[in-house]
Amino acid sequence: MIWCSPKGERIACVEKLKVLRENLEEIRQVCQDALEDAVLMGCDEQQFRAVLGELVASLENPYPPGE
Repeated sequence: MIWCSPKGERIACVEKLKVLRENLEEIRQVCQDALEDAVLMGCDEQQFRAVLGELVASLENPYPPGE
């Protein structure tokens, strides 16, 4: 994946890319575990996926542009 700044500039710093990759892998694993738990407890998979989508959409940026 190519990561870009809000201005469209490519993020090339190796350490930044490593952190992004590691963070996404951790998030993926937590979400996978939670999905498996939900399905094992009898929850509807699609409903759980929708809730995860809503959770991501509700995240707030603590560093708004211009500050």
